[in-house]
Amino acid sequence: MPKKKNNTTPAENVSAESAKKRGRPAKKQEAPAAKKTEKKKGERQTHVRNPKNGAPRKNEKSVKVVSLGGLGEIGKNMTLLEFEDDIIIIDCGIGFPEEDMPGVDLVIPNFAYLEENRSKVRGVLLTHGHEDHIGGIPYLLRHFNIPIYGTALTIGIIKGKLKEHRMPFTPQLNVVSAGDTVHLGVFAAEFIHVNHSIADACALAINTPSGIIVHTGDFKIDVSPIEGEMINLARFGELGKKGVTLMLCESTNAERPGFTPSEKSVGGTLEELFTANEGKRIIISTFSSNVHRVQQIIDVSLRHGRRIALSGRSMQNVVSAAIELGYMSPPAGAIIDVTEAKHYAPGDITIISTGSQGEPMSALYRMAFGDHRDITLGANDVVIFSSSTIPGNEKLIGRIINELSHNGIKVIHDSVQLGLHASGHACAEEIKLLYQLVKPKFYMPIHGEYRHLAANRNIASFLGAPAENIFVGELGQVLSVSRHRAAFTDTVSAGRTLVDGYGVGDVGGAVLRDRLHLSEDGILIVFASVDLTTRYIVNPPEIVTKGFVYVPDAEDLLYEARIRASEILSDMLDRSKKPNLEAIKERIRRELSKLMMNETGRNPMIVPFITDL
Repeated sequence: MPKKKNNTTPAENVSAESAKKRGRPAKKQEAPAAKKTEKKKGERQTHVRNPKNGAPRKNEKSVKVVSLGGLGEIGKNMTLLEFEDDIIIIDCGIGFPEEDMPGVDLVIPNFAYLEENRSKVRGVLLTHGHEDHIGGIPYLLRHFNIPIYGTALTIGIIKGKLKEHRMPFTPQLNVVSAGDTVHLGVFAAEFIHVNHSIADACALAINTPSGIIVHTGDFKIDVSPIEGEMINLARFGELGKKGVTLMLCESTNAERPGFTPSEKSVGGTLEELFTANEGKRIIISTFSSNVHRVQQIIDVSLRHGRRIALSGRSMQNVVSAAIELGYMSPPAGAIIDVTEAKHYAPGDITIISTGSQGEPMSALYRMAFGDHRDITLGANDVVIFSSSTIPGNEKLIGRIINELSHNGIKVIHDSVQLGLHASGHACAEEIKLLYQLVKPKFYMPIHGEYRHLAANRNIASFLGAPAENIFVGELGQVLSVSRHRAAFTDTVSAGRTLVDGYGVGDVGGAVLRDRLHLSEDGILIVFASVDLTTRYIVNPPEIVTKGFVYVPDAEDLLYEARIRASEILSDMLDRSKKPNLEAIKERIRRELSKLMMNETGRNPMIVPFITDL
């Protein structure tokens, strides 16, 4: 546990020491501007130098709080706490690529600020094992050999992920339990048990030179959890009594009134669906990390005499880790290999699959489009989506549902059946309850798009928090926090890094613009060869086009383009001019672009390949 600090100021310490040497009691000095107030019996008197909010003064010790992900967006959650020579990292997640990122696989935080302060980084604290909180760890470890701290299931999932990445060293993975405290530099972080849609989730209470900072992670208040205890509200209350300087609170469901339903409520809906579909093969798609949901699906399947097959690499990895660590305990033989599923009668098998967000090439996607190696769907199948839709994935999910429906397969999702999913995130009343227990001096909504952050801000304001004590920030903004003051004081490098295949960060704005250009108007390539010395066209221009026009219907246009390119070459190779290969290419690109726009109203990418033989 961190040592209890002396609350006296340096001036008071010097004054006390001088008085001791003189043999007289120290005279207590009063601040010049402080008004004398009558102290009630049993009341602790405190003096605040300036109760108004604002940037910490130069002589005040302040902790910097920086979000590199999770503000104004869903996913890639990552927060830094920095004090002088120490930086700790809370979570390091991934995000889904947006529609304007063709070909991109993942989005991770920008690590530039950490690279600039490499010597200060002390370690990573993980709140839970969801991809939007741990998915970026393998990419972070490529740059930093730093210790990682998380609960057993969280670390177990990371171990499975790291097997797929070739690490240049053995990562420092440390398992902790709720109630443990980790010391990293000047910071002492306590893990606090919370309820979420994955086991072993924790909030963090971090002792800093500026006081206690509480980071909620993702949480809900579930009074009837599937396994384990409900959220440790008592500990949050104890922290509130001690005094919390800053609370960083997740905002995902802040717009929703009331309380989030218990995960146990999903079990009744599943029971009804299995009873109503006896004799049919049931395929259920859910988040692979939702161990409690998967356990409920297994339990209801066994009650109905069904075996269970797992489809999708992440589903198999997470369930294997959960079974190994004791978070799931299916009977021997209950889970079979997916390759054996075709040997069972439809009413004797349940398939639990990835793909609940419509991810291309996920297991459910391949089933829907007839591309799964082991499972072919038909009229005796029922597909159930036991999940919520992450904002931005509506079209992807709709595409799968439409394809399944077109093929005559029954589909059940949350729009037609209530109770298929229970969120793992706190709604407004739960946020209010936790806020009232913690009673933070300063409040910062995190984890959500701006509308979620704004809704969370409004909750704190409704509960009486002064507007100047609530901070809705953006990526890279530095919130400087002392015990009595807080303000945004600076910005650091932040943003996103795109992962495409094995490439990390090599796809930037220019590449994305080219990809979007190609996807919208196609490409037209001009091939020709010249001899700049003799100023002779060796091979006249030929044109190849893809994604621009249907060649048999555009022969006249392409012929005109070849003639125009030949005229440009002849003019640029004229004896009176100095031939320049790059200038030739640029003129061909510019004039053919005008031609195509005038004739078709389209702007294909023009790529001249002109070689000097």
